[in-house]
Amino acid sequence: MIIDKIVTWARMKSPWVLHFNTGACNACDIEILAALAPRFDLERFGMLQKGTPRQADVLLCSGPVTLQTEDRLKRIYEQMAEPKFVVAIGACACSGGILNGCYGVEGGISTAIPVSAYIPGCPVNPQALINGVVKLLGTLEK
Repeated sequence: MIIDKIVTWARMKSPWVLHFNTGACNACDIEILAALAPRFDLERFGMLQKGTPRQADVLLCSGPVTLQTEDRLKRIYEQMAEPKFVVAIGACACSGGILNGCYGVEGGISTAIPVSAYIPGCPVNPQALINGVVKLLGTLEK
């Protein structure tokens, strides 16, 4: 019981994120990288960007799921350790956006993997990204 509380506290205070672009126009990617840069500084919340899914707790996805990236996205999701969270960032990741209905687009991130939080916008500004991730981590307290 006390061990579970300590693990939950540690997950809330130091989430490690992995950023994956499934076919976006790069506007949301620029905003994600801006949020991780010194001006907005997500590291003040203990958030670190990792290069491998085996070490990440949160998967930040931008762009719609395309036929080329669907298998890669599922493989990355399966490699993450439990509990894992997926954040769909931007209109394209939430619903497919303006690319929905194109021949190579499956739809939003939720068509391939379960999504924990949606942050809409085109593009999403860093403040909204920070707010969304902090609220997602706040759900761990309950």
